This record gives sequence, C-alpha cells and structure tokens, in this order.
Amino acid sequence: MIWDTALTRLFHLRYPIIQGGLAYLARAELAAAVTESGGLGQITATTLDGPLALEKEIRRFRELSSGPFAVNCAIGHRPIEELIDVAVAEDVPAISLTGGNPAPYVDRVKKRGAKLLVLVAGVRAAQKAESLGADAVIAVGQEGGGHIGRDDVGTMVLTPRVVDSVKIPVVASGGIADGRGLVAALALGASGIEMGTRFVATVESPAHPNYKAALVSAAEQNTRIIERSLGRPGRVLPSSYVEQLEIDEQSGLSRDQLLARVAGELNRKAAIDGDLDHGFVWGGQAVGLIHDIPTVQQLIRKMVAEARDIVAYLEATTNHDAAF
Repeated sequence: MIWDTALTRLFHLRYPIIQGGLAYLARAELAAAVTESGGLGQITATTLDGPLALEKEIRRFRELSSGPFAVNCAIGHRPIEELIDVAVAEDVPAISLTGGNPAPYVDRVKKRGAKLLVLVAGVRAAQKAESLGADAVIAVGQEGGGHIGRDDVGTMVLTPRVVDSVKIPVVASGGIADGRGLVAALALGASGIEMGTRFVATVESPAHPNYKAALVSAAEQNTRIIERSLGRPGRVLPSSYVEQLEIDEQSGLSRDQLLARVAGELNRKAAIDGDLDHGFVWGGQAVGLIHDIPTVQQLIRKMVAEARDIVAYLEATTNHDAAF
C-alpha cells in the first residue's frame, strides 16, 4: 500500500520515483531503464540538437520500453515551442516544464491530453502552476543539484509547505538518494520523489566516468552555488573551473560575460567529455549519500527494499508503543 500514491495512479507506476530532466544526460537509454524498473523516466529535450533529434529519442525510448515517460523542456535556454509540438505529436504521456514561467506553454502541452508537470521552488509558484492546469508539481529544495530556488528553502520544509498549499500531487526533490529519502518524502505528504544527481551515478547514465567518479568521491559540504549573481542559482560539484567562476561572479563582470562562462557547452564539456577542469557539472548535496555506481534496476530495487524495511520498523515500533 505504501506505493499507492496519487503519482503512481496518475502515471500507472509501480513506484513513485521520477528521474530528473538532467541536461545532456537524460537520454532514451537512461529514461527507459528507469521506466522498466518501475519509475517514470524522462528525456531531456532542450539540450538535444533540435526537434528531429527529440523525435528520434522518443522513438528510441519506445524501442526499449512500452511504459510511461516524460519529456523535459527547460525554459529560457532556447525556444521550446517546436520541441513541445514534437512531444505532443508523438503522444508523449507527460511533459515537464522547468526553469521559468510555464504559462505560455500550457495550452500547447495539454491540447492532446499530455500530463503537465511543473518544477517549482516555492509555494506561490506551485499555486500558480496549479491554477494554470498542472497535473502535478515537483518541489525542489535548495539541496538539489542544478538550478534551485532563490529562497534557500530546504526540502524538509518546502515539501509540506507546498503540499498544504495545493490540491494536485506534489513530488519532492532535492537531497534524496535512497529509500530513507523516499519514505521521508512520503511522510511529508509528497506523492513521490524526483532524483537527479543519484541517477547520474548509474551504469545507464551517459555521464563521463570522470563525472561519476566525482559524484562518488564528493561529500555533501563540497558542492558550490553558481549563477546567484545572475538570479538563477544552481548547485554544482567543485573544480578549479568553478573556483574561478566564483571569483568571476564577485569581480563585476557584465551579465553577458558571466553568461558566456556558464554556457551549456561548458556543462557538456565536463559532463559528457569528462573535462571537469574546463567546465562544470551539476550535483546536489545528495552526493554525500552516493557511494557506488549501480545499474538503475539495482538502485531502485535497493531503495524499495530499504523503504519497506523502514516502514516495517515504524509499524513494529508503533504497535509496541501502543501496547503501553
């Protein structure tokens, strides 16, 4: 019964686990592995070469899995209208919008029945997404990797705040990497979890081995925040490039100069090519909980088993206390 949540019912999932959008990394193979293991895989659209590349990726997913999945479109990096149109034309079950105002795209997403997921970092954004017709919101706490909210509110507080503020399902994200985080999110009222950083460190992830090794070796206090001066803070792993970037943000460089230093190509150089000294990679504080690089199936099975053990322990403890 622990897995019977509003999220699992919405997408007919075995487990209430969503894989994050993961720029450059959320490709068909990773998404299909997550879906086949009982969760909801996502394909990243914005960092693909264009609409035709997205169409190819969607069709590749369907060669690997017949289960549900989502296409993630990050707002603000490039025009996404054509990407959404491709996803809708391909009858993708769900589209997630992240990184900006979803309002201009809602009708485009929902015109053929696709479910809409919206990433939020605060109560007002969650309520706005609900009013626009979102089917669920993903509430990301400040522990998360990649772009996070500007209010520095952690997942433990943000999740119940959002749950209490909307009627649609809430998915908790940020700092979650194992069965303990899954149970905690459900206890906070979430209908499931989204994980990004943890899925990067899996066999099916196309991340470079240098990136995966950095995730395993990093500690939770090692991550850094960049782009705060640009109004869009994001959490990354430490590197010599990031150290210089932190200096650059304090040195009075123009916005255009700073944007050039955080361009997507520099993320790709590090994440895909493995050149962490001349680029940057996203990583949340969940790195402190990552100690291996399993297959997706191994990861989800371990999480589920751990979560069940925790629930059983809590039930036994409750029954014991009730006797007194």
